[in-house]
Amino acid sequence: MADKELLISQEGLKKLEAELEYLTTVKRREVAERIKTAREFGDISENSEYEDAKNEQAFIEGRIQTIEKMLRQARVVNDQDQDPNIVHIGSRVTVRDLEDQLEEDYFIVGATEADPMKNRISNESPVGKALLGARVGEEVEVSAPVGKIRLKVIKIS
Repeated sequence: MADKELLISQEGLKKLEAELEYLTTVKRREVAERIKTAREFGDISENSEYEDAKNEQAFIEGRIQTIEKMLRQARVVNDQDQDPNIVHIGSRVTVRDLEDQLEEDYFIVGATEADPMKNRISNESPVGKALLGARVGEEVEVSAPVGKIRLKVIKIS
């Protein structure tokens, strides 16, 4: 089975590459030094410093593998190739909830870049999926845990 393509912005790609560089050049070395120092304390079977360092090493190696896989699967979405009048990955969208009339701004991003606390929503999320392909003035319906939500696209940038 082929790996799923990972849509990502140029900014997101740079962040992943920078994290990988940091983990492989800085953190690996730091953890190796911690393990070496902890071994010098003697019996490693009851050495919490050694155990902590080994656990951190495992976490770092796992994260490195994850990032490397993500980079292999990544396809950078280029904003210049997209119709600016249609919501796509990379769009900033202002929507109005048609029930309470409140407006909200979202930035549509690939799944790895999502951060709902900063209104960066994934193209795979219910709201993101519903908004993709919409134009200014169009209404979309989103299935949410609280029920159906109707949103109107106010602005795309």
